[in-house]
Amino acid sequence: MSAAAAIPTAGEQARVRVAARALARAGLAHAYGHCSLRLDAGHFLVCAARPMGLIAPDEPGVVVPVHGELPAGVLGEVRIHQQIYRARPEVGGVARTMPPTVMALSAARVTPAPRHGMGSYFWPAVPLWDDPLLVRSDAQALGVARALGEAAAVVMRGNGAVVAAPTLPQAVVLTWYLEDAARIEWQLRAAGLADGAPRLDEAQARERAVGTGRIYERMWEYLADGDPEYAGAGGTD
Repeated sequence: MSAAAAIPTAGEQARVRVAARALARAGLAHAYGHCSLRLDAGHFLVCAARPMGLIAPDEPGVVVPVHGELPAGVLGEVRIHQQIYRARPEVGGVARTMPPTVMALSAARVTPAPRHGMGSYFWPAVPLWDDPLLVRSDAQALGVARALGEAAAVVMRGNGAVVAAPTLPQAVVLTWYLEDAARIEWQLRAAGLADGAPRLDEAQARERAVGTGRIYERMWEYLADGDPEYAGAGGTD
């Protein structure tokens, strides 16, 4: 692997910053959380180790090896990103966030069921990493990645969620979808309607969980709107 292959472009740096601020602006992260973009088979770019909503224009992220030690100054839970990129070569973006309704349900070991269109992207179920501790070791990070498996998201009990997608903008969009699915789950349970409420079956979920019709692009535009660097961050590819 050449050293040049691990040097992010200005557009890749901007995309990571826009994604980070979009997650914060949507209330999906606060002081804690991070997101990353795969650069090549052996490296990814993670946002600066600050509250994502406070990352400034032109503030660079850090290049991290997929295999190897974390660089100095990189947050410990970025190990989760490493393990996901190792296990799933199709993943191009990872978002580690603290969506509030996802968090509340997870404290009771509940993850949202696929009950509506946005929940269809997580069929048949969102897996749970049943451990509330911070992920500060390779063994823990590997456990989270294994719990995720081939799914789009994994919920960590009382500790937020991790979403993996082919691109970072799609990971941002799917994080919003995950919180919306949790909102539906919460409201149905609060109203006493969850037991009788239908869930999408496999055929329905496969038909609904599509990317055509600018599904990802429109939500990315919505979440990134107003960001000072959005014009330079590109689309959802």
